[in-house]
Amino acid sequence: MRLLISDHCSWLLPTLLFAAFVVGCASGSSALPGTVVDLTYPFDRQTIYWPGNKTFTWERQHWGMIAEGYWYASGSFAASEHGGTHLDAPIHFAPYGRRVHEIPPDQFIGPAVVIDVRQKVRANPDYAVQVKDLDEWEAQYGRVPKGAVVLALTGWGARWPDRSRYLGTTTPEDPATFHFPGFSPEVVEKLVRHRHIHGIGIDTASIDTGQAQRFPVHRIISEANLYALENVARMEQLPPHGATLLALPMLIRNGTGAPVRILAIVP
Repeated sequence: MRLLISDHCSWLLPTLLFAAFVVGCASGSSALPGTVVDLTYPFDRQTIYWPGNKTFTWERQHWGMIAEGYWYASGSFAASEHGGTHLDAPIHFAPYGRRVHEIPPDQFIGPAVVIDVRQKVRANPDYAVQVKDLDEWEAQYGRVPKGAVVLALTGWGARWPDRSRYLGTTTPEDPATFHFPGFSPEVVEKLVRHRHIHGIGIDTASIDTGQAQRFPVHRIISEANLYALENVARMEQLPPHGATLLALPMLIRNGTGAPVRILAIVP
């Protein structure tokens, strides 16, 4: 049977794909409706955090055979909310925004819109995704679907986990010296006002450019009560459209952000 979905109903596709996945699991089938791409960096000593944030630590607590005669292993970890592949909750830059545990879970699933600006970033490492880039994407692939997560593919992930190169500076403890691409306030204003998106994401340390002042993009997306994904890995493995994104944050009560496991299903 061939399933036809009009442009007006394209927002249904992620739900249908996810439903197919659930039904397949329930029936014992291992088949997925596509290839799964992991867009997450592992958390370890190399994980990059914004200056001033506690970096990730993991300590072994138990590791080996115990007196009762069986193997037992456990560890403990600690880290700031905002580092590595993570989600910014709206409360991060808006006093009445949702905390992590308040974001409706259906908003963590949606069509992945991938805007490729790698060529422009090669010419200008401080490049900010423009309204023109969004318009060009829509001219080729159609209007951004309802419930989409709009991703900026800058190519910056090739610099991970070299902290100096990733932050674009020889002084990675000084944010004033950072140089890396991001979103422009204008394109995010258009997305939150005129497109029904769930969130945005990027393969850099921040949705704002490294040289942005006062975090305008963070403020716009937070005030719209939407989330942002930062340090998204392997985005170049996604097509410009057609993939379904699943962003699953650690459910931290009252969290302003959280580590997130981001997966994409590519049909």
